[in-house]
Amino acid sequence: MIDYSAARESMVRTQLLPRGIKDTRVLQAMGEVPRERFMPEQMKPYAYDDTAFSIGSGQTISQPYIVALMTEALELKGTEKALEIGTGSGYQAAILARLSSVVYTVERIESLMTTARDVLDDLGYRNIFFKVFDGTLGWNEKAPYDAIVVTAAAPVVPKPLLEQLKENGRLVLPVGDQYGQDLIKITKKDAIFYEKNLGGVIFVKLIGEYGWSK
Repeated sequence: MIDYSAARESMVRTQLLPRGIKDTRVLQAMGEVPRERFMPEQMKPYAYDDTAFSIGSGQTISQPYIVALMTEALELKGTEKALEIGTGSGYQAAILARLSSVVYTVERIESLMTTARDVLDDLGYRNIFFKVFDGTLGWNEKAPYDAIVVTAAAPVVPKPLLEQLKENGRLVLPVGDQYGQDLIKITKKDAIFYEKNLGGVIFVKLIGEYGWSK
């Protein structure tokens, strides 16, 4: 029998802290959310390995460190309205739901959305709202957002996401080509968008009108 609680604690201690994750709320959330629940049955024993895993439909659950890095960059205090583009397994949405007031999450693949919703509902999350849609268009009806995170790689920053970002809001996403990207943090101040490069990453493609074509 695997002690997943101990594995989570070890993941925080050996993967996140040494790489500079400092936000205590992020560290606590990463140490509490059961990543194994968001993974295919045969992969659950490896839930806290330092790597991404396939979840089917050509999609992945991100490496724990990358989830923590992107989440920390959003600077969440607990009162924010957050938008996630790319629900995938639902793991990132669970982390966001611990750290913000409400989470709106968009996924283009309905089967992934259904599975993620079932897991999140079973875990008791009630502040997450779901939509099957082209994520590059955001979720305009619920805008603006204090924080937006994109869990797939875009060739350029999707214009609708910039338009849906609140003043002083933060947008974090990978931008680049299909072989590698830079993780970019965008902060909106006085209607000007400021960019910061958080380092190199590799994500699956963001498919949609303002992303890659199928």
